[in-house]
Amino acid sequence: MTTQSSRDKTAIVIPAYNEAPVISATIQQIQAARYPHIFVVDDGSIDNTFLAAQATGAVVIKHRVNRGKGAATKTGIEAAKIFSPDFIVTMDADGQHDPMDIDSLLYPIVFQHYHVVLGTRMQSQVHMPWHKTASNKFANVVTWILYRNLVSDSQCGFRAYSRHALNTINTKADRYDYESEVIREIKLHQLMYTEVPIKTIYTPYSMHKTQRHPTPDYRQWLPYPLQNAVEDHVILNP
Repeated sequence: MTTQSSRDKTAIVIPAYNEAPVISATIQQIQAARYPHIFVVDDGSIDNTFLAAQATGAVVIKHRVNRGKGAATKTGIEAAKIFSPDFIVTMDADGQHDPMDIDSLLYPIVFQHYHVVLGTRMQSQVHMPWHKTASNKFANVVTWILYRNLVSDSQCGFRAYSRHALNTINTKADRYDYESEVIREIKLHQLMYTEVPIKTIYTPYSMHKTQRHPTPDYRQWLPYPLQNAVEDHVILNP
């Protein structure tokens, strides 16, 4: 069981883009799980995400333009590191991740000396829409081909990191390929990691919203690890 002392040494990082309808509830649920240190990065939202998050007492940082989920996550991690947490947990803003699972993600780091814990939705596939199951499995295969590290859910953003992992991992991706780059870094630096099953909460809101760059870009439909592979070989028209 994760202790309150460990919770007090944990920073929760939440990238958010146009999540005004749900961001307050997401933060309040995390606070109810007794995690007081919450960092939200408003990734250039055009709604009231910033004000809604700020009203909860969370630390809120705003990108002036939408830079992508990976960039927002990295901004949040760097901001949180200023306060010297022992652990950082990243999670989505839309309410899909259950804050009651944070304890389970931290346990292997706090008590078993793992460096990274990856949340996996794949053990509850009965509740996952078929197209998400198929795309996740495909992305897992591509991630393994590129990075030779096979995990069950390479695209899940609900993850926990030790201080050592945070000081070691160095990613360049700014969009959703960030999740796969973390898998590469785990392999490259031989970080100890494990996977923990998490609950996924699918609501009409979370199923229909997207968190993509506002400029149309066909690469967003490619498997995430392949997006950068074509970056230098295409010219995208606005």
